[in-house]
Amino acid sequence: RRPSAAAARMEEEEDEDGGGRRAAGSPAASARFVRCLYAVGFLDLFGVSMVVPLMNLHIKSLGASHTVAGVIGSLYGVMQLFSSTFVGCWSDIVGRRYSLLACILLSALGYFLLGTSTTVLLFAISRVPVGIFKHTLSISKALLSDLVSERDRPLVMGRFNAASSVGFILGPVVGGYLAELEGGFYQTSFICASIFLLNGGLVWMLPWSEENTGNRENHQDKGTSSFSAKANHDLHLKSETNRAVANNSFFQSPWIQVTTVLKKIKGIACSNLWDIFLVRLLMSLAILLYYSNFTLALEERFGVKPLFAGYLMSYSSALGVLAGWLLGPITRLYQHNTYRLLLHSSTFTCTLILLYASALSIWMVVLSSTFLAFSTTIGRTCIIDLELTVGGNEASGTLLGVGQSVTSVGRIIAPLLSGIAQEFSPCGPPSLAVGLALVAILIMNANKQKYCSHRNVKLKNQ
Repeated sequence: RRPSAAAARMEEEEDEDGGGRRAAGSPAASARFVRCLYAVGFLDLFGVSMVVPLMNLHIKSLGASHTVAGVIGSLYGVMQLFSSTFVGCWSDIVGRRYSLLACILLSALGYFLLGTSTTVLLFAISRVPVGIFKHTLSISKALLSDLVSERDRPLVMGRFNAASSVGFILGPVVGGYLAELEGGFYQTSFICASIFLLNGGLVWMLPWSEENTGNRENHQDKGTSSFSAKANHDLHLKSETNRAVANNSFFQSPWIQVTTVLKKIKGIACSNLWDIFLVRLLMSLAILLYYSNFTLALEERFGVKPLFAGYLMSYSSALGVLAGWLLGPITRLYQHNTYRLLLHSSTFTCTLILLYASALSIWMVVLSSTFLAFSTTIGRTCIIDLELTVGGNEASGTLLGVGQSVTSVGRIIAPLLSGIAQEFSPCGPPSLAVGLALVAILIMNANKQKYCSHRNVKLKNQ
């Protein structure tokens, strides 16, 4: 039988693409892309965690006072606070590939400069590119949200966080070993920069043609696999966005890109997403307050040595990795109801922090730390998923960037609140954390209807 004109045209297009569209539409292609992003997350935090624990020792060895070291650390946090929203929005405009590559390579430059820092001034300068552009994990998460369905997003995000956490667990061990060598900090910084360059090469070699065409193919084949079952509405938005990006976004003038970024940020500011960001801020503060005086409080309350506290925190980190890999069965148990899972995990977190604050023995602290590792990991993934579900996937980079800025605000405020609370009692910070978590739970209950409706909140400029 003679094939129809439409079928012949499709065959010609497939021949021109070298079979790329068939590969793109296949579940294996999308799954391979996602696994590569897991490797990107692992290498990222592995490299960073090699260097970060050694930085305070290095800057003090350069002759800096505690105040100067604190100011430089705070400036890094402030740069992260203001840059995360802009970089996330920029990734929506120019596309994930170019923004992710730019952030990785400029972060590598920062760590290379750190490896040459023989004065306090050079050390401070080296933190500038990292402070502005170290948003590789946020862009990777935005890319994951572009690739997978809403139903499977918590599962994939949890696995990505787990892979990244493994790097964060292994990195300090390798960095500590290298620090024992002569010029160990400089070697560690250069190795970190090399890891980022390796990560950049991995991102460059990713099958981007599969990622770009995958959304179009999923429009026809949705529901065929966990990595391609996209909702029809979201697929249309993503396809339109990908086509716009492919046409001219990266090659637009800087002024046009800046104007577009500001419009997107204004859209977020004028939307009704701030209750979600407030919940994220309150829960971040609660968790940061829990850990703020953890070692000191254990020593004052139970006479426990700092070494034991270190082991307990490492134990909690390992359990957090396990929780990331268990998110799939947990979300299925909750029938993929992210709001209900977030509400229950936040309530559980609040209860466990209260248990820690009122603990009468060290074993109650161990018990609370064990389950807290699960509840905080689940809650952190669910709040991101809720942001993307309510806010819409068409601005996922902007939403994740704003979320990172909110968390950065928490990192700035938490030390101040912790210091004030500790003036009253070693249990002051966790007690305050309980109150903040309760407020977050009340906000979630008050907005239950909005969270459960899963309707996109349209930004006012769209």
